[in-house]
Amino acid sequence: MAKKKLVKTGTRWEPIVGYCRAVRVGSHIAVSGSAPVDENGELVGEGDPYLQARRCIEIIAAALNEAGAGLEHVVRTRMFVTDIDQWQEIARAHQEAFGSILPATSMVEVSRLIDPGMLIEIEADAIVEDEHH
Repeated sequence: MAKKKLVKTGTRWEPIVGYCRAVRVGSHIAVSGSAPVDENGELVGEGDPYLQARRCIEIIAAALNEAGAGLEHVVRTRMFVTDIDQWQEIARAHQEAFGSILPATSMVEVSRLIDPGMLIEIEADAIVEDEHH
């Protein structure tokens, strides 16, 4: 079985919920739902779906980097949004990051996220060459 690498960020949520930011097994990396917060867990871009989406993507990029990959390795994103009518601003941030990569994606409206100020949460899957090949 391939070795499992855990990417932890030390947020207060990881031990409470029982997860880590990302998991790499062989060439596959799964990045947990990433919310628009700063290093202290404070909301970023209050009321601004574009800024919140950009922050989520920054968090995903950092997790991928720690797992030995980058945004260019992303094959799938999932966007959970609290107001689908804001899709254009969210899509603009996604396009800026992934427009040349073109991963499969979903954007789904949900009734709410863990913090009422959060407008979006994004998760991603990436595939890289296994370091053993």
